[in-house]
Amino acid sequence: MAQNEQVNRKSEARMKIAQVAPPWIAIPPKSYGTTEYVVYHLVEELVALGHEVTLFAPADAHTSAKQVSFIPKSLITEGVPWQATLKAYYHLHKSLEYIAEHDFDIVHTHLASSSDMYIFPLTALMSMPHVMTLHGYFPFDRTIDNWTGDADGYFMEWAQHVPLVATSESARKQVAQLTPQAHFAGVVHHGIHIDKCEISAQPVGDYFIWQGRFTYETGAHLAIEAARRARQPLILAGIKESHNRDAMDYYRHLVEPYINGQDIRYIGPAMYRNNIELLRQARALLAPLQWEEPFGVEMIKAMAMGCPVISFAAGAATEIVDHGRTGFLAHDAEEMAHYMNYISNIDRQHVHAHAERYFSAHGMAEKYLAIYRNIIASPGHGGGVTTPASTQPLVSAATSDMLSA
Repeated sequence: MAQNEQVNRKSEARMKIAQVAPPWIAIPPKSYGTTEYVVYHLVEELVALGHEVTLFAPADAHTSAKQVSFIPKSLITEGVPWQATLKAYYHLHKSLEYIAEHDFDIVHTHLASSSDMYIFPLTALMSMPHVMTLHGYFPFDRTIDNWTGDADGYFMEWAQHVPLVATSESARKQVAQLTPQAHFAGVVHHGIHIDKCEISAQPVGDYFIWQGRFTYETGAHLAIEAARRARQPLILAGIKESHNRDAMDYYRHLVEPYINGQDIRYIGPAMYRNNIELLRQARALLAPLQWEEPFGVEMIKAMAMGCPVISFAAGAATEIVDHGRTGFLAHDAEEMAHYMNYISNIDRQHVHAHAERYFSAHGMAEKYLAIYRNIIASPGHGGGVTTPASTQPLVSAATSDMLSA
């Protein structure tokens, strides 16, 4: 049998898939955790489709897949700050070391925070087929107090050999402009298990809702402005980042003064079940984004409940919201307020159906399986150049001796 025929038969069969999750937030997350929420739904769907999936994650994860853990708890649960990356590196190194000693058809890793950048050098020379989903945005060499370094450029030496999956066309274009060395294997929108979502034809509550972390980029202050302009009640279900000075200054000056417990209410972070009920009963989710978000999982969670979305036309929002049918795309708080008064024109059953058609976990898993098969069948496993550029030190041993003489 020809080698290509053997590869094709293998790619159509039951696959052995290694999923390496970031170690920071539990899977599934209890409140906020976009990447972990998506990884959970992808893994569960791949298992449901009959594939042999191994999830590499801290031991507090809950999954239907086989689980391999090298640390007992997700790092945020343990109180580890984002800048302390030693345990994160240990998790990634041990996971990929284990994978190299076992037989997998494909290795799927996830880039969501700066510590995940270690995956590039760890997988660049991996002979096993592998792919990485880009959940965040470059540069990753940054801290919570807005310091930004230049290490991303150094890591591109390895990144060009790792096939990437973007979560939206918007994200792919942004990365292609900033990092032309990046090699994309495809674009896959996030998906969730929408068939398990209960919806109501009419909202039970009279409120609008905003969800997320309290940072300037997520625009809670603009949601407040829009709600006040429209004279509509607003619930804020968000996370205050007490370790982030800029985020806390933003919350104290632009958000907290307007919370009055009546028309503008803050209820804290929404836990999973409470979050579902809040979205199911809300008139609409407000997403006045101030940045080019790679994907908005909160938007598809809302639509799965039949809850329309009013978002600023930024980032992936234009690929998620069908303007006039599943919500509205606005350009400022005044326009958002205008659309809030017309939200009853949106058919909530259609919103749910749209989410089920375009953002289901099943659809997401099938798209990833197609990418896995393409990578397995491609020369060099889809990574482009198979050997990295030779290492050129800034100072050679001979030069070092001269300098110290």
